Amino acid sequence: MSQPSASQPDAPASAAPRKRRGAVVLTLLVFAFVGAATGFAGFLAQLHGSEVKPSRTADGIVVLTGGSSRVSDAMELLAGGYGKRLLISGVHPSSGTSDISRSLPDSQSLLNCCVDLDRSAVNTRSNAAETRRWAHERGFKSLIVVTSNYHMPRAIVELSHAMPDITLIPFAVVGDKWREEAWWTNGATVRLLLSEYVKYVAAEVRVRLADAGLDIMRETTDSDLHTPRRPTTAQAN
Repeated sequence: MSQPSASQPDAPASAAPRKRRGAVVLTLLVFAFVGAATGFAGFLAQLHGSEVKPSRTADGIVVLTGGSSRVSDAMELLAGGYGKRLLISGVHPSSGTSDISRSLPDSQSLLNCCVDLDRSAVNTRSNAAETRRWAHERGFKSLIVVTSNYHMPRAIVELSHAMPDITLIPFAVVGDKWREEAWWTNGATVRLLLSEYVKYVAAEVRVRLADAGLDIMRETTDSDLHTPRRPTTAQAN
């Protein structure tokens, strides 16, 4: 009768470590999913479902381009005396005041006297750097920030990091689609919110690391913003 081979592996003993590793991986995945879902819920809780006029005035107003009706809403705030001057940040390099005036014909006098155009910013972070330069040049200590509701959390993260000495007052622009239907019923809106949430988390992580002295991305300087660049057809907010 043949004897069992001494080198034959012990199946139950070798399977146990694999099961433990699988359980650990599964537990980590569950925690990651729960953390992401909780964070996304917190992000959604920051989004306004309707537009509410600022409760106070400010030295200036800044609007970040990239969404419908942002500029017109910012012009309404300027006309209402909510700020002394308006910065439109992220204007296409080839655009001028005349291009804006054609879409806002009733605001010609304000455009001529009280509006500045920033053609340098190409994303939210450079919006913040250019806004800092503009506000500091004018000695402004408070700003009303105008951008879309889904973009506001990330905008405030970037702006407050760039300008900790300036009070920021959010004015969230709410699009018609957001008012007319629940966000979870529209696939494009769901994808937009998920994408914006990822960008928001990335901005939060980068800012926290920078505050701890671990800036993994060199901050855009004012001189960088004024170097020549190739025109783009859209701003990447």
